[in-house]
Amino acid sequence: MKLSRILLCVAALLPLPAVAQDLASADAIRTAIVGNTVQGAMVASGGFTEYYAPDGAIRGPDYAGEWSIDGNRMCFGYDGNPASCWAVRLNGQSIVWVGSAGDEGTGTILPGNPNGY
Repeated sequence: MKLSRILLCVAALLPLPAVAQDLASADAIRTAIVGNTVQGAMVASGGFTEYYAPDGAIRGPDYAGEWSIDGNRMCFGYDGNPASCWAVRLNGQSIVWVGSAGDEGTGTILPGNPNGY
């Protein structure tokens, strides 16, 4: 009985995994990303540069899509396909897209729409 209480106390003191601890809120995502460009790469699909317009439009070099925020996740839809959603970890101008497999992409937030998309 005493050992189980000690183990419970130790477990309560252990830090949560970083993924669960530092995910951005919906407000933090909006503040950091909306009206700005993210340049980065996803593990599954490679490099990208996208501007996230305040009206919900995504503009890339030769494509477009739509973004939204669902809970504390940012969602992306392209070519009429259902949106996929990602949790977000922010650190200054750096961003990590967090999916069911963990960190699935990274990027840098650039102010505004420097590429004119």
